[in-house]
Amino acid sequence: MSRLTRYILRQLGLPVLFISVALVGVIWLTQSLRFVDLIVNRGLSPSHFLYLTVLLLPGIFAVILPVALLCGVLFTYHRLSFDSEIIVMKAAGLSQRALAVPAIIMALIVTIATYGLTLYLQPLGFRTFKDQQFTIRHNYASVLIREGTFNNVIKGVTVYVRERHGGELLGILVHDSREPEKAITVMAERGTLVQTAEGPRFVMENGNRQERHRDSDQLSLLYFDRYALDLALIAESPESRWREPGERYISELLFPGDSEAADYYRDKLRAEAHKRFVSPLYCIAFVLIALAAILSGEFDRRYEWRRILYAAAGSVAVQVVGISLVPIVATTPGLSFLLYLNVILASCAALWILMAARRRKTTNRSSSAIVEGVR
Repeated sequence: MSRLTRYILRQLGLPVLFISVALVGVIWLTQSLRFVDLIVNRGLSPSHFLYLTVLLLPGIFAVILPVALLCGVLFTYHRLSFDSEIIVMKAAGLSQRALAVPAIIMALIVTIATYGLTLYLQPLGFRTFKDQQFTIRHNYASVLIREGTFNNVIKGVTVYVRERHGGELLGILVHDSREPEKAITVMAERGTLVQTAEGPRFVMENGNRQERHRDSDQLSLLYFDRYALDLALIAESPESRWREPGERYISELLFPGDSEAADYYRDKLRAEAHKRFVSPLYCIAFVLIALAAILSGEFDRRYEWRRILYAAAGSVAVQVVGISLVPIVATTPGLSFLLYLNVILASCAALWILMAARRRKTTNRSSSAIVEGVR
């Protein structure tokens, strides 16, 4: 690798990193705002909140990296061109191909990283996120209990808590009417909600248990130092639910099994698999489009913005076509090749523009040499 190649790579690295982090930060912030209610109103710990939002980062990075790479290449090569560095490099004998090599190397690196995200880290993070979300909504009863109000944690169980102090609940009243013939009311000074192998339990201390039998109209009263109320009816296993396409690994998308649901969603799952294979290739296509726009043609500071606009418009067009093809492939699996064809045609068109510019310059130099020879 030449010194100039390493120099351009270093110039590319910082903008791509900065743009990636900035865009991911903005999207991550907007996504995390959806879960603020879990902290403010439902008592989810800040560490658990942060863990949930971090699980979304691989999916965000997978979407952002091709766009950040495009912006980084356009910014770097525009700056090198505007500072006349590219002109000096060309005068020193660097060809179009030599100038394009650093960006293509960066594109290959980002493509490999994006494949790691789309094929493994993205489904792993989204799967874990959905499992945690499912657990919070169905099993994590402490999140569902608000202080100072009557909370229906499950059908037939109403809980009132006077005050929350960390993970401890104070001033507890629980009315359990899951068996209408013998409703139970429990009052306790304090308690906690804990997860056990058998499911969630409401463990209370220093209270009494009142049970009224409807047939005999008698009241049974029991004082206790420690009492555990079974809430297993709200315990559901995350593994028992249907996993969305975004949660599945490639093997699970291509071979979803023989269940009725798998047969129904088979085409949609395979469309998601093709999308995962194609998405990283946009890195290469976008870089080639950017290089074709910046390096082709004669240098003119007045119209440099047009080159950037053409590159952005071409990349957006390729991305929009790719996104539009995904639902079509989900309904017509035989058209899945169009996803790959879209990227291949865009890359080949950009390469042709680069090579055509190189041929024009070679022809112009040959013509000038002939004219000089005649003179």
